[in-house]
Amino acid sequence: MDNVVNPIIKIEDISYKYTKDLVLEHVSLEIPKGAFLAIVGPNGSGKSTLLKLLLGLFKLQKGKIELFGEDIRRFKAWQRVGFVSQKANSFNSGFPATVFEVVQSGLTKKIGLFKFASKEDKSRVKKALESVDMLGYQNRNIGELSGGQQQRVFIARSLVSEPELLILDEPTVGVDSKNVHQFYEMLEMLNKKLGITLILVTHDVGTVTDKVTHVACLNKKLHFHGDACEYNELDEVELSSIYGHGVQFLNHDH
Repeated sequence: MDNVVNPIIKIEDISYKYTKDLVLEHVSLEIPKGAFLAIVGPNGSGKSTLLKLLLGLFKLQKGKIELFGEDIRRFKAWQRVGFVSQKANSFNSGFPATVFEVVQSGLTKKIGLFKFASKEDKSRVKKALESVDMLGYQNRNIGELSGGQQQRVFIARSLVSEPELLILDEPTVGVDSKNVHQFYEMLEMLNKKLGITLILVTHDVGTVTDKVTHVACLNKKLHFHGDACEYNELDEVELSSIYGHGVQFLNHDH
């Protein structure tokens, strides 16, 4: 993207390797405030590594990352960043907690581990649940919900601290295929109505392009980064060259 003013994330020439083989190679990327970016690519393309670098879980080996205009090595305001992993696929369904309690746990750093939530804190929990259409389930045990419902609760848990940036790693893992479209519609609403900048890592190729504003194709190197409309204009030959194999387009509307 050209002429990005004050990007919320600025990645400059980062490379990363676990042993001698690079998993990320000279990746540069700018993400503006209010964007909904889908990062797509095959298995082993470096998507998860990039996320861990953005979340400060891995230390940079080469290059630079800025969050909200600050070098990530000095960045401390992590309450401005929410993260949702593939929890729905591995969550312990016997965990004894209500939906309300799970979302409220997202305020632990603010409230304190053994302190009571204020009226304002409880209002935040309800607001977060309402934003993902799960307020009616607040008293249900988290283990009683479907995978898709659980993932919505985990998103609410991230939203309760009112982050400006929300990063989601394969959030539809464990979500029934017939509910995937509704799930992406919910993410689109969070982006458009709440103004939250979203980064979505997904294996889906053609599923979310009508919801996101931008797409980045990653396969160790950044092969494409632009508007979703520009991505939709790529043909199967161009996409297959990025993925290293044939690409089949999927549409969850049908």
